Amino acid sequence: MLVWYVAYGSNMHAARLAWYIGGGCPPGGRRTYPGCRDTRPPSRSAPVWMPGGIYFAGESGAWTGGMAFYDPQLPGEAAARAYLVTIDQFTDIAAQEMYRPPGDTADLLPATSAAIDAAVTHGRATLGPGRYETLVCPGRRAGIPMLTFTAPEPASAVPHRPPAPAYLRMIAQGLHESHGWPAERIVDYLARRPGVVDGWRPEAVATLVAEALTVVG
Repeated sequence: MLVWYVAYGSNMHAARLAWYIGGGCPPGGRRTYPGCRDTRPPSRSAPVWMPGGIYFAGESGAWTGGMAFYDPQLPGEAAARAYLVTIDQFTDIAAQEMYRPPGDTADLLPATSAAIDAAVTHGRATLGPGRYETLVCPGRRAGIPMLTFTAPEPASAVPHRPPAPAYLRMIAQGLHESHGWPAERIVDYLARRPGVVDGWRPEAVATLVAEALTVVG
């Protein structure tokens, strides 16, 4: 079975997602990923939009600073990137998001399958109480469910926290890579996100984005 894994944070950058699939530690990160048991790259990817928005909160163990979460109730649309993966790969990505090792899925694989069914039917399902353990289905693409992870709380229920520069830089590169946006549009999008607006001046976001796109070329 295939599903679209929809990334709205740093995994919009294909090289960043490759660490989740193949294993290793991305540049600027603080965490080494074991990778998926099936290390084949996604068969396809596409830029997508989801109703709602993203916000930054909590503390990232991989980057420090706030983590990106998706809230379907926020106004506007969230830019994202959909990757076509197998359900086993999706489950292993979920396990790593939850800080479980891939293969530690005796309960996760059937739970994920049941949650996917529930999310497709109802739009939302729960894999657990923690961060990235809430499964949201914003729709289908080519008849295949699109699925993403987020926190159980809406943006209005938690304190916002600014993301670390390395994390925000990776998101900027992912937006450029997947949507083809120029620097000005990326700055406008990121500078308005809850968590970024709380701790980053627009001119600082502009400088970071310019640096990020210089690296991308």
